[in-house]
Amino acid sequence: MESADVREDVLRGQAQVWQLMFAFADSMALKSAVELRLADIMHCHGSPITLPQLASGINSSCPDVHIIPSLTRIMRMLVRKGVFAAHRSSDGSEETMYGLTQISKWLLRDSEMSLAPMILFQNSQLLQAPCHHLSQCVEEGGHAFKKAHGCEMSDFASQNSQFNNSFNKAMACTAKIVMSTLLSHYKDGFDGIRSLVDVGGGTGEELAEIVEFYPHIKGVNFDLPHVVATAPVYEGVSHVGGDMLNAVPNADAVFMKVIVLIQDLC
Repeated sequence: MESADVREDVLRGQAQVWQLMFAFADSMALKSAVELRLADIMHCHGSPITLPQLASGINSSCPDVHIIPSLTRIMRMLVRKGVFAAHRSSDGSEETMYGLTQISKWLLRDSEMSLAPMILFQNSQLLQAPCHHLSQCVEEGGHAFKKAHGCEMSDFASQNSQFNNSFNKAMACTAKIVMSTLLSHYKDGFDGIRSLVDVGGGTGEELAEIVEFYPHIKGVNFDLPHVVATAPVYEGVSHVGGDMLNAVPNADAVFMKVIVLIQDLC
């Protein structure tokens, strides 16, 4: 006969399976918060906000009375995860007041440091679809993205401007976070470099920041042709399209970030 400890371990294992099974709901709730601009509404309000006030700030043609039930469930989940804060009003009304936390500040769309574009991209239907092919990749080999969409991610992006734009925005928002730390701590690292090529540099935001701090550097932003085709003009930076697996432009130094990770995930 099983001991009480063994039975408890078995039940705990079952609970963990349920948690894993519904873990996707966390990401979907987070995506919903960004799509509905919940953090932005709270930020613009400037102080903790009630659920009806939050609902009235959502861009929707539906009456607030229809919005609130679903919004309540989403907020309950996000508060439990620490994305938003909640407390009872002190004015005697006993209404729940919602506010920002250190997590939800990263959801602000117009903030200089925001992960909103990455959240929307990673949780889009197009990028979630390959996840349903992981076991097929094990059985047959190949990449999940190609199994889901019929081509590699780079080819898909070159044919789908909306996907390409979402991808570039996602990469750019993480670049801002990395570069703010790099440039503040790696102060003398670029002094002896006259030319720098950013391999897989996207639309060039990272390289432009480096060149702005070190104007003596001639920057070359190198990425696939469909990526650099949408890159804005930056002083001191030239955009070059190509494939890093074939050749990379010459420079004193090469700058690379997140390239292998993206390929492995797709």
